[in-house]
Amino acid sequence: MRAVVCEAFGGPEVLALREVPDPAPPGAGEVQVRIQARGVQYVDVLMLAGKYQFRPEPPFVPGNEGAGEIVALGEGVTRFKLGDKIMSRHRLGAFAQLGNARAEDCDPVPAGMSIEEAAVFRGAHHTAYHALLQRGRMKEGDWVLINGAAGGIGIAAIQVAKLFGATVIATASTDEKRAACLEEGADYAIDYRAGLRDKVKELTGARDGVDIVYDPIGAEVFDESLRCLRWGGRILVLGFLGGGPSTPRTNYLLIKGLEVIGVRLGGVTENQPEIGRENMRVLVELAGQGKLRPRISHRFALERAGEAIQAVIDRKVIGKAVLVG
Repeated sequence: MRAVVCEAFGGPEVLALREVPDPAPPGAGEVQVRIQARGVQYVDVLMLAGKYQFRPEPPFVPGNEGAGEIVALGEGVTRFKLGDKIMSRHRLGAFAQLGNARAEDCDPVPAGMSIEEAAVFRGAHHTAYHALLQRGRMKEGDWVLINGAAGGIGIAAIQVAKLFGATVIATASTDEKRAACLEEGADYAIDYRAGLRDKVKELTGARDGVDIVYDPIGAEVFDESLRCLRWGGRILVLGFLGGGPSTPRTNYLLIKGLEVIGVRLGGVTENQPEIGRENMRVLVELAGQGKLRPRISHRFALERAGEAIQAVIDRKVIGKAVLVG
């Protein structure tokens, strides 16, 4: 089969399209997927650089989300049958034509959703759903500030927040990205580089701030976002795209009764798998009803994986990028 191989730690230049052996038959509880599309994420950038918490040694085939057709079933798999179209999560190996995945890490492609959309739906929308509704305890009528709102998990968060009755302030760095956030349902879209606190306080009026901040950026954006929260607000920490973590001033948390809440999707799927399964059941149903849909701005052939990674690094992607073929 063809696969994109990371041959050394580095940037997009370390990727090469190779002919490699097909994977072994799926083990007990696994399925083998003919992968037709796969998502490209910032996690892939970190993994290629050897900077992710899971650090495989080269050579390896990157990629952890995809969608395609089941071509083999491992012992004990009864949820799926040969030929089923599924979206799958892989620890590694999605940048290939075939891959094995645990059946419990797979879900049917929602009705009306393309294979490309399915390849990038699972991780982003599950993250947003878990972060906002479970970790953030979002309820109808809440105001939510979404940082990095034009990214994959940002667009998903706009959709989830609006679906469940929140008012959304999206932040993004360019006119094009802010326009995309408004198209996806955000009530307001602002430039976070121009300062957040005064604009958020103006928009929220007598509420004097938002109830929840959804923050994959960190660094200085996190610090300023704290000042956008009203009394009793929650800030959800999803990552550090802005360059690194922040150290909040605990006196400010005390004075305003704020909560800083970490969000890691792997944490819930590993430690509370029953919650993860129920979340995905709900998300597949909502997607099948047309209420949730990934936004894909960039499509690349498998052999152009390096270009896809560079587009993510350059922050050109709005929503998601996908590799096909």
